[in-house]
Amino acid sequence: MKTTVAAVMISAMLGAFAVEGPCKDESCSLPVQGEATYSVMSPVPETAIKPIAVAPRLNSLDGKTVALVGGSFMANVTHPELKRLILAEFPTAKVYVLSEIGSAGPWPRPGVVRREKDEFQRKLKEFKVDAVVSGNGGCGLCTPKETGSCIAAEALGIPSVMIAAPGFVKQAKSAAAVAGLSALCVAEYPGAFASHTREELLANTRKALWPQVKAGLLGESRATRDVEGSRLAPNALRQNGEPFITGTFAEIQRIFLDSGWTDGLPVVPPTEDAVAEFLRFTDLPPESSLGAIPPAGREVKVRHVAANGVMAGCPPEFMPFLLAFVEAMKAGDFRRPLSSTHAWTPYCWLNGPVARQLGFDCGQGEISERKNAVLGRFINLAMLNLGGYRVKENRMGTFGYLMPWCLVEDEAAARSVGWKPWHVQKGHSIDDSTLTAASAINWGNNLVPATADAERIKDMVAWDAVEKSQMAVASGMPCTCRVFLLTEGVARNLARTYRTKDDFCRAVEEAARIPLAARAFANYWGNPGSAFSPGRYSLQMHERRIASAEGARETRTPPWLAWTGRERIETVPAMAEGKSAFLVTGDRSRNKEMCLPGGGFATVKVRLPREWDKLMAERGYEPLAKFRIR
Repeated sequence: MKTTVAAVMISAMLGAFAVEGPCKDESCSLPVQGEATYSVMSPVPETAIKPIAVAPRLNSLDGKTVALVGGSFMANVTHPELKRLILAEFPTAKVYVLSEIGSAGPWPRPGVVRREKDEFQRKLKEFKVDAVVSGNGGCGLCTPKETGSCIAAEALGIPSVMIAAPGFVKQAKSAAAVAGLSALCVAEYPGAFASHTREELLANTRKALWPQVKAGLLGESRATRDVEGSRLAPNALRQNGEPFITGTFAEIQRIFLDSGWTDGLPVVPPTEDAVAEFLRFTDLPPESSLGAIPPAGREVKVRHVAANGVMAGCPPEFMPFLLAFVEAMKAGDFRRPLSSTHAWTPYCWLNGPVARQLGFDCGQGEISERKNAVLGRFINLAMLNLGGYRVKENRMGTFGYLMPWCLVEDEAAARSVGWKPWHVQKGHSIDDSTLTAASAINWGNNLVPATADAERIKDMVAWDAVEKSQMAVASGMPCTCRVFLLTEGVARNLARTYRTKDDFCRAVEEAARIPLAARAFANYWGNPGSAFSPGRYSLQMHERRIASAEGARETRTPPWLAWTGRERIETVPAMAEGKSAFLVTGDRSRNKEMCLPGGGFATVKVRLPREWDKLMAERGYEPLAKFRIR
C-alpha cells in the first residue's frame, strides 16, 4: 500500500504507540487493527567482530605482577596512589607503570594492525603480567583509548579493570563490547577528575577506586562486569536480510525507536519496495559488502545503506551520494574525533555536476533546503545504524550535537573568480562528482569583512582561524583542520591578489599566529587531562615546553594585536599545511566568511550506475551533460 510522506508524518503525530518494546526475534508480526501495515527491512548490519572471552579473575594479588597503565585525566595523581595501596595490602606484588610498560591505545578495527597494541601485548607477556588496571576515562576520546589496554589484556587471558568517571562508564563498556569483549570490569570514580583538587583525587582513590579495583581483579564484583545489554555487542541485533517486522506505521515507529534505530524523529518505513527502488541507482549487488564500519565493526552491505536512505526521507536517486558517504566513514582522519566530548558534528559537502542535476542548493540558506537537509538526516542515521555511534554510549558530546548538514560548493562562482573547485584541487576532473565528509565543532559564527582590500580580508580570516581552534581558547591542538566558507564577493576580492586558493591558503597560514604566552596559558589551564601542578610545574616552564614543541619564533605582531604597541612577539602557528579547505559557497548577496574548525576530510568520488541518464529521465531530470561547467 502506497503512503505519502505527509500522511506518514500525520500518522506519526496522531498515532498512539502501542508496542511495549523492541522486537527480539528475526521476524515479528504485530497485531493490526484495520490500519495500513508495512513489512520493513533491518537498517542495522551484523557485526564482523570476533568475540573475546572474559579472563578469569585472580584469587589474590600476592606474588602477582600488575600493570598500572594509562595517562589520562589526573592519572599522575591516582595511579601512584593506587600503586602505593596495592603494595601496602599485597607487599609481595610487583607493579609496573605506564613509563615502564606502555599502553595499547584504542583497540584496532578488523584488518588494521596497530603496533602500539602489539607492543603492549608483547610486554605483557615478557613481564609476565597477571593483571592490568587502566585509566582514567574522562572524555570521549581518552576513554576508548585507555579501554584498549584492558581489551588487549583480556584477549591474552589477563584480567583487567578500567577506571572511568560516571558519565564514561557506559562508553568504556561499549568500547569493550564492539571489540568483542562481552563484559568489562569498570571502577567508577565519583565525579569529574579534572574538577577535583589533588587532596580530593587522593581521597577518592583510597575510598572509592581501590575497593572497586581490588574487587574487579579478584572476582568479588561480578556486577561491575555486566555490559548492561549493550546494543553494540556482537550479534546483539539479529537480522537475516529479509523483511523482518510487520506492523502499522505507529507500531513500526515505536519498534525502531525502542531498538535505538532512529535519532528520535519519525522515519519513513524501509519497505522492500522502497529499498528496491534505491537499489536501482547503483550497479552494486544488494549483498555487496562495503566493509566493516567502525566503531561497531558492522559489516555494511549495500541494502543497509538503501534502508537508511529510505528512513531519512531521501529520494532514491541520492543513492550514489549515500554510498560515497559510507565509503568516507572508513577514513580514520574523518572519523577519529566523532566520539569526543567536544561534539564534532559530521557533515559533508558536494562537488560536481550530479549535485547540480539533483538540485542541491549552494546559495542562501543552503543547509536548510530540503534536499540538503535530508542528506544530512541520512548522515545522522548512518552514524547511528551503520557506524554504531550512540549518544551517551560512545558519542559523548557534553552538550549534544547539531543535526548533520550538507553544503555544496558554488563551482560557477569559484570559476568566475578564477579559482578551482575543491574536487579539482584534489586531482579530480571538473566533470567528476565527489562527496567530502568532514566534521565541525561550531556553526553560524561568521565574519563580515568591511573592506574589499584582499590583504585586510586575509588578516581577518587569519584572525578568525586563530579564534576558532580545537577548543574554545585554543587549549587543545591549535593546528586543527578547518573549512573556510567564502561567499562569491569575498572570493572575488581575494582572487584579485591571490591567483589561486592555494596562494590564499599559504598567506593565511603564515598570518595565523598565536602569541606564545596566550597559547601556553590556554594549554596550561584549559587542558583538563594534563593535571599540571603549579607547585611543581609552572606556567613559565610550560611556556618553554610549548615553544620547543610547537616551533615558536619571533614574528611581526599580528595586526589584530597592534594595540599592544609591540612590533614583534614570539608566536606559534595556528594552521598547518594540508589541514585547510576553502569553499566558495553561500549567499551571493552577502560578504561573508565562516571558519569551521573540526576533524579531517575524506573526499570520495561518486560512482554512477551505467544507466544513470535513463534512470534520471524516468524521474523527470534532464541529462547530466547539461549540468557540466565549461
